[in-house]
Amino acid sequence: MVVLVAGANGQLGQAIQFIAGNYPNIHFVFCSSSELDITNKENCYSAFNKEKPDFCINAAAYTAVDKAETEPEKAKLINVFGAKNLAEACKENNAVLLHISTDFVFDGTKKEPYNEFDLPNPTGIYGKTKLEGEKAIQGVFDNYFIIRTSWVYSNFGNNFMKTMLRLASERHQISVVNDQIGTPTHALDLAEALLKIIQSTDQNPLENNFGIFNYSNEGQCSWYDFAKEIFRINNVSINLQPTSTSFYPTPAKRPAYSVLDKSKIKKVFGVEIKNWEEI
Repeated sequence: MVVLVAGANGQLGQAIQFIAGNYPNIHFVFCSSSELDITNKENCYSAFNKEKPDFCINAAAYTAVDKAETEPEKAKLINVFGAKNLAEACKENNAVLLHISTDFVFDGTKKEPYNEFDLPNPTGIYGKTKLEGEKAIQGVFDNYFIIRTSWVYSNFGNNFMKTMLRLASERHQISVVNDQIGTPTHALDLAEALLKIIQSTDQNPLENNFGIFNYSNEGQCSWYDFAKEIFRINNVSINLQPTSTSFYPTPAKRPAYSVLDKSKIKKVFGVEIKNWEEI
């Protein structure tokens, strides 16, 4: 089985590389953005014709939430047209696409976990382009898994955990918002879930489980709670102060509540999910 990973140098791509050795039955083809430019349709078709993947994981995305507000064209090029190019290449080569989406497709006004049937209503450019990317894939073919996730972190790439640890080394006090509620997702756990979906689909090709799925770790917390746990685990002593979103304005509006309901992915694929505090 051949699995092509686009965006191999990003956080999720590196996480997949880290655990790839645990899957000897899978031949991974890891492509960085310089090796596979998903915004270039010809580049996508060339890579697929060469590697003949059975599955493609799209871990490539424009994820600079605030910067997207001033770079909408660039965000759309990667998150919409890039996703569509991969979907078309998958369709042409009879491959299955696993595409990573986000909790930012929701406006955050709900008071209970979002499920896959809730209507999206993104408030910023990043969320809007990710939703457009989902729709672009759905307009091409049916053999896709769109995985909506949230607050991804790990020892790889750029993420909230690494930012907090860096700031703690530079400052004596940090203020973090405590009125945005969601769930952290460890990139290694997300990677394992993706590969479980791939193996299940490969072993049961006649079962049509394609569609949209939510995945994050279990539980919920605020960014302040998350930072507090990061510092506790890493034995970092710092004056951490809670603050409200109104005191920390950003170019892009964040969902006030974006906890994801994972019932579907647990039921369909038997994915076991750890609580975010257990990691």
